[in-house]
Amino acid sequence: MSHPARAYSMNSTQVESQPRLKVIYPDETQSMVKASTANGQPVFSDNKQLEFTVELQEEIKRESERLETATPQEILRWAVERFAPRFTMATAFGPEGMCILHMLAEIAPETPIFNLDTGYQFKETLELRERVRERYGIEVELKRPALTVEQYEAVNGGPVYKTDPDRCCFERKIRVLHESVVGMHAWASAIRRDQSSDRAKAAIVGWDKKFQLVKVSPLANWTKKDVWKMIVDEQVPYNPLHDQGYPSIGCWPCTRAVLFGEDERAGRWSGVAKTECGLHTQD
Repeated sequence: MSHPARAYSMNSTQVESQPRLKVIYPDETQSMVKASTANGQPVFSDNKQLEFTVELQEEIKRESERLETATPQEILRWAVERFAPRFTMATAFGPEGMCILHMLAEIAPETPIFNLDTGYQFKETLELRERVRERYGIEVELKRPALTVEQYEAVNGGPVYKTDPDRCCFERKIRVLHESVVGMHAWASAIRRDQSSDRAKAAIVGWDKKFQLVKVSPLANWTKKDVWKMIVDEQVPYNPLHDQGYPSIGCWPCTRAVLFGEDERAGRWSGVAKTECGLHTQD
């Protein structure tokens, strides 16, 4: 069931206090923002990009500090008020992502949400996408690489995830995300600081230099217990693989169930030093 959008507006003092953000126009003749839709997602004709100015840097620092003790819902409301319609979210339908999606369904259901469909996702993950549509009326767009799995493996002489998992992640996830956020200014991340050493450094609001976006992490201060409390209390849909020993789910060739006492991300790229796909690393 889809929920009506709630109206949230800044007062005049808040609006006047917002610094002007400098943007880069690929074509300086484009002075008007024109947004159309494709598959329910906004498509901007100008593709204007934020520039990381001193003013923006100061705003990010100020707002991140201010929102440090805010609830995830308050953080999302600020992000929507500040950046919509150029605010988006990428989700792999993990427990944290489902919580944010649940919140956005109440706060701003029109927010464009997409999934990086590598072609290697579990069928349970793709089935959860349908449950999201049925429950919230939100169509999560599937963003795919140019080559299908069959084509990709054919030109590379077999599965790249076996020989070079970093390259596989880059070509089937990172590159696709770069293409998917063209025209956007900010995106929501579902990371928690207690998940890994890389994620421990996450700000509530930060600058994502890799994707040239403002990165908003409303669940940065949450724990696994907080996440599952919301899922149980609010009956948020979740991937059934979580009940089968998969606390963290990615592509099926690179994900296994964890053993008792293992870290929740121990099942990702098991047996190699790799611990992140690259979406949330600092490099």
